[in-house]
Amino acid sequence: MNNKKILMITGDFTEDYETMVPFQTLLAVGHSVDAVCPDKASGDTVATAIHDFEGDQTYTEKRGHNFTLNATFADVKAEEYDALVIPGGRAPEYLRLNPEVLAMVRHFFAENKPVAAICHGAQLLSAAGVLEGKKCSAYPACMPEVNQSGGLYTEIDIDAALTDGNLVTAPAWPAHPAWLSQFMSLLNQ
Repeated sequence: MNNKKILMITGDFTEDYETMVPFQTLLAVGHSVDAVCPDKASGDTVATAIHDFEGDQTYTEKRGHNFTLNATFADVKAEEYDALVIPGGRAPEYLRLNPEVLAMVRHFFAENKPVAAICHGAQLLSAAGVLEGKKCSAYPACMPEVNQSGGLYTEIDIDAALTDGNLVTAPAWPAHPAWLSQFMSLLNQ
């Protein structure tokens, strides 16, 4: 395996599983992963939330773990990374307001580097203007943003993932096996 340097952009109330599982999995298979959040430094934490599907019209939310960041946002240079991971949850809602985050996301698309986004991560892709003509799955509530940004929202099973070029997307954490498998396939190309 060709080990890659991966950037994960996260923030407070990111979805717990969508942050912890890819971070730990990618490390376990030998990749280097730097998890960052705007205005935070290595060693700081972000609060996570656990989203569950309990038969309501939308997911429920409970407080998750504290996730410790291992890199400092201000020190990150997107060009030094081979790939990008964008977890879902509520973090993308405010991350999409940060011009530096949007510039980082655009870099990965301009350079055709692998990008994995899950759940509400599509909000960040939409705000960065990188979805034009791309098929994209996401949590269903993100469908209007995906379509309005020129993306092609694609409804798939909750445990499935979709690859379009350099982009791998999935609706929510039940898709981790498919999402991570497809992302790692891109990393190995």
